[in-house]
Amino acid sequence: MNVLLTGATGFIGRAIVLALLDRGHRVTVCCRRPQRLRLQSPLITPLALDFAEASEIETWLPHLQGIDAIVNCVGIIAPTSPGQSFRQLHSLSPIALFRAGTLAGVGKIVQISALGADAAAESAYHLSKKAADDALRELPVEWFVLRPSLVYGRGGRSHALFQALAALPVHPLPDGGAPMLQPIQVDDVAAAVCRCLQTGCAGRRTIA
Repeated sequence: MNVLLTGATGFIGRAIVLALLDRGHRVTVCCRRPQRLRLQSPLITPLALDFAEASEIETWLPHLQGIDAIVNCVGIIAPTSPGQSFRQLHSLSPIALFRAGTLAGVGKIVQISALGADAAAESAYHLSKKAADDALRELPVEWFVLRPSLVYGRGGRSHALFQALAALPVHPLPDGGAPMLQPIQVDDVAAAVCRCLQTGCAGRRTIA
């Protein structure tokens, strides 16, 4: 399968790239600086494209010929540079990509959203993710909206913290251990994406 994956150099994106390659898929890795992925494979096609400048359908169409599936992994916790915003990166550019993919005849689209991006969403982060989720659900394509909670694993921001906490003789529990939290290992997220892309896996599903 030919897969276009956005946010390829991110924590989740890189894990998904590796999982896709391991299963023999050809991957167009889309991000601002594909060279940062530091992976060499004949199955990889680099595509340098900035989500901060990709909110038009016409921007995406030339890159979607022959693409069977799209996986969108772009996400930020907070804007860190000029041109970045939740609305631009989580809503406008993904929506343009999804609509372009539908026009180009892409068979499946997988959106990495977030737990909490639902009808009760209040934060700018969750509302921007929800906007893209809702737009994808309206398209005539096999879609999957995946909503992981806290994603952890080697290379993630929380990894060093978890290792340090695990080494303590006493484990501190925030708020006495009462908060509900359902962390997921990054390789399990990648495996879920690959499962969605399998032939016969029916789409149009939101999965927490």
